[in-house]
Amino acid sequence: MSGQAPSPRIIGLTGGIGMGKTTVSDYLDKTYQLPILDADIYAREAVQPGSIVLEAIVNRYQSKILLLDGTLDRRQLGEIIFTQPSERIWLDEQIHPYVRQALSRDRDRLIQHSHQTIVLVIPLLFEAQMTDLITEIWVVSCSPDQQIQRLMQRGALSLEQANARINSQMAIAEKRDRADVVLENTSTLEDLLEQVDRAIDHPFSPNSTKSYG
Repeated sequence: MSGQAPSPRIIGLTGGIGMGKTTVSDYLDKTYQLPILDADIYAREAVQPGSIVLEAIVNRYQSKILLLDGTLDRRQLGEIIFTQPSERIWLDEQIHPYVRQALSRDRDRLIQHSHQTIVLVIPLLFEAQMTDLITEIWVVSCSPDQQIQRLMQRGALSLEQANARINSQMAIAEKRDRADVVLENTSTLEDLLEQVDRAIDHPFSPNSTKSYG
């Protein structure tokens, strides 16, 4: 009689904003052909024109929150939620249930199609309490100075705007403490990707080291 099939490996990829999650997920996609489920994509789906979530947002902030084509003005919304924590909490309460349901649905579909390793990219993995969806936690980390510099360059943000976005998330030190694998994005791209290779080749176990840097 054949043995039982191994349980699928569900990697939850997270980290601080601007620390390199997309770099890691793109590499896992292109190099290892792993299916990637990105919470940010589902979050954008949640606020498409005609959605219940967008209707709730417009009811709260009026039509000034929309662009001329009827889509959400994400930059203006960001200025609201990253300066008013209570508004960010309200918005998360609208979007997170949709994201959780979509991630769970598509994860289960991939498992049914015999995928043994699946990557869920969830920036707010801890904040949104979605750790039950995955089997191991990878945190991409860098220094505070590197994070601010990368975030300002990527989003054309001021220092104040970058700090507001960083402060809206759980501190990276706490995420590192809760990680099964820590990927140190403090050096070269080659160094980061070598850490990813090692993490893929040596699945997390309770007795393994947390850091691949």
